[in-house]
This record gives sequence, C-alpha cells and structure tokens, in this order.
Amino acid sequence: MSTPVIDRTAPTEHPVLDVLAGRWSPRAFDAQNRIDEAKLATALEAARWSPSANNTQPWRFIVARRGTALHAQVVDALMGFNQAWAGNAAVLVVAVAETATADGTPLTHALYDLGQAVAHFSVQAHHDGLLVHQMSGFDPDVVREFADLEPRFVPVTVFAVGEFGDVSALPEVLQEREVAPRVRRPITESVILSA
Repeated sequence: MSTPVIDRTAPTEHPVLDVLAGRWSPRAFDAQNRIDEAKLATALEAARWSPSANNTQPWRFIVARRGTALHAQVVDALMGFNQAWAGNAAVLVVAVAETATADGTPLTHALYDLGQAVAHFSVQAHHDGLLVHQMSGFDPDVVREFADLEPRFVPVTVFAVGEFGDVSALPEVLQEREVAPRVRRPITESVILSA
C-alpha cells in the first residue's frame, strides 16, 4: 500500500490551474501497485492531442511496464541515482523525437513538439492521480540498440510513471530532495524582453 502523497503545491507568484501548481516530480514510487491502464491510456491520449508544427506529431514513446524485460532494459539504460529509485515506478516511458521524415527532411521542431507532448502527458497523469518524474540521466545509445531505432529517431528523456511510494525507501540524499521546498527563479529572470 502506498503512502499518501505529500502536499507539494507550488508557491506560485500568480494563480495557475491547481493541476499545474500541484504537479511535481517524486522519486518515491510504489513498487507494488500496477499501473492503472485506463489512466495510462488517458495520459497517452493527452500526449497524442498536444500541438505540433504542421501536425507532424514528431513524438514516439516506448512504454515499459514494471516486471517486463522491456522495463529491465530501460532501467539498465538509466545512469547514476536514477537507477536507485526509478525501477520502482509502475511504468518507465522513453520519449523519442522523430528528427527527420522517412525521406530525410529535417523536422527542426521535433524536440519542442516532443516536450509539449510529454508536458501534456504529465499534466493529464497528475490530474488523474498518477505521478511522473522526467530524467535526462540515461544512455540514449542503449535505448537505440534495444529498440532498434532508425537514426532519425532520437531518445530524449525517460520518465517514471506510477503512484507515490514510501519516501523512507529512498537513499538518504534522495529522501531530503523529496521533501525539500519547491523553488523556481522569479518570472522576471526568465523573461528576456518584454514591451
């Protein structure tokens, strides 16, 4: 049985949707619960309907459920601290950008559009009670090999999906991060120009 999710609501400077203020990236995932397939399908549907330039939809996903050989392969591709916690997630998803069409035409917006698809996935998942943590610490070449990806398909990030677990099961340094105050730089430091 998973521990109740702790309140991690962001201290925003301006009002935002509750689902955005409440979304956060835990590392403590319940290692026992299986993914709710309907919620996973809904999150993938949200990603499917995210905007993309010319409706090219330059995103693909590798969806690996815990307990499968594919999940173990994704865990093996993770690096550093990510291997210490991410394997507990019910699902690991590799987000892949289609950087060129089949005829070789570059899709210069692929990374931007993939990011939007993952954002839509994560917000929908959070809305439905699933938690998502995105990771850049993985070896894309390992993924490319086991997934037999063409060069035009680039693994960009891995994200863990599941229900909240026991914080005390994490290594001590990660336990501290799990409950540390949420911070962001001020909006004024993100806006380069404004007129």
